[in-house]
Amino acid sequence: MLDGATAAGANYADVRFETQHAHRIEVRNGVVATLADSVSTGYGVRALVDGAWGFAASSDLSDAQLDRTAARAAKIARASASIARRRIGSPPPAPYVDTFDTPVVRDPYDVPLGERVALLLDAERLLHVSPEITVGRAWLDLWRTDKTLYSTTGSRIAQRLRHTGCGVEAMAVGDGDVQSRTYPGDVGLYQSGGWEIVEAAKLLEGAPRVAEEAVALLRAPQCPAGTFDIILGGSQMSLQIHESCGHPAELDRVMGWEANFSGTSFLEIDQIGKLKYGSDIVSIVVDNALPAGMATCGYDDEGTKSVRSDIVRNGILAGYEMSNDTARTIGRDSNACVRAQSWEYVPMIRMCNLVLLPGSVPFDNLFDDVADGIYMESNRSWSIDDRRLNFQFGCEIGWEVKNGKRGRMLKNPTYAGMTPRFWNSCDAIGDDRSWFAWGTPNCGKGEPMQTGLTTQATAPARFRNVAVGVGYA
Repeated sequence: MLDGATAAGANYADVRFETQHAHRIEVRNGVVATLADSVSTGYGVRALVDGAWGFAASSDLSDAQLDRTAARAAKIARASASIARRRIGSPPPAPYVDTFDTPVVRDPYDVPLGERVALLLDAERLLHVSPEITVGRAWLDLWRTDKTLYSTTGSRIAQRLRHTGCGVEAMAVGDGDVQSRTYPGDVGLYQSGGWEIVEAAKLLEGAPRVAEEAVALLRAPQCPAGTFDIILGGSQMSLQIHESCGHPAELDRVMGWEANFSGTSFLEIDQIGKLKYGSDIVSIVVDNALPAGMATCGYDDEGTKSVRSDIVRNGILAGYEMSNDTARTIGRDSNACVRAQSWEYVPMIRMCNLVLLPGSVPFDNLFDDVADGIYMESNRSWSIDDRRLNFQFGCEIGWEVKNGKRGRMLKNPTYAGMTPRFWNSCDAIGDDRSWFAWGTPNCGKGEPMQTGLTTQATAPARFRNVAVGVGYA
């Protein structure tokens, strides 16, 4: 097949064979609303001709179709080269022959279906702590992907990636209001691994608490508007990193090659080593070998080995999420951030595992030295401009903080800011005991749109003098 691409004129080609298994169960108000299994098998071919890429894919595994698909990828590349203004495409610098298998303690497919369903029914039932809970949901997702990459330079990389996620949501209606709470985070708990992730989520323990909070929010006072010190819980910090660092640090957005779904970026290449992105305690790395990370793998979809590299170091912009082509354009090496949703999609730069390095402050001590502030948990809404600069986030729940102590519950907390100013106001980050890998299973990018798996590992953090409650002022 690769010989066929070469015979058709390709200077380089790779092919990625994939089989994806997906399993989902969702329980809603005591009924199994979704019970679905799917399997998808196919392959995608990338061909490079005169510095331009072509891509073609098929689910037909016959010899004749393999050759046609390879030839079509080369033909598209040749057509692209004929109109390209610049020649930028180049093969990955090193071939690898290797395997990678996501570490799993217990294969979730070994857990009987009846046991999976019973857990969700029990968790959902525990959400109904009051007649005001009108909707209860509990869900489980299992994904397993087997992929093998071959290239004309000699790579042969076989990987088995396994991901598991689950969560619950309670919606309360009353007093002319609607409030909801989710658990463990606002999208649930998603990590790479097996059934041990479901066990760690402790749905049966968390469900009654968040349901009671949803009911209490109906009669909680409105979060005040003004300038406050704020403390953000871990799951909200996850989205804060995702939107205000992860997307703007994708180098294809920085270079103006990509703008779908998250716009371009306020970061500029000549700002590396200069831009004061955050305070001195803010260090963010991309780590595609992170244990439990949703983007964790041995190699990306270009065949580049996973590495750890700086995005922000001690508050200074230090790097980007990169592919081979974009990295070489700025004189660097790829940090393995290229992914495709599945075999039929072209690989592109995706946010992977971003890690805000933990600080030294125990979680309870983040409240110290806060005279008048707000603690917020779990995202409910967000808005951010096309350059990822101006943002506003809304959270599910908040508590006032008075003289270092957490006080009464507050509904509809929101906060807003400018990305560098906000991160420069960070003066405390939780220690490694409150640090956690929060997975995002549904990051959108590209046209046609692809769904990516990301993780933001973080601890809760404190920010000074932040605009709060702008939307309710």
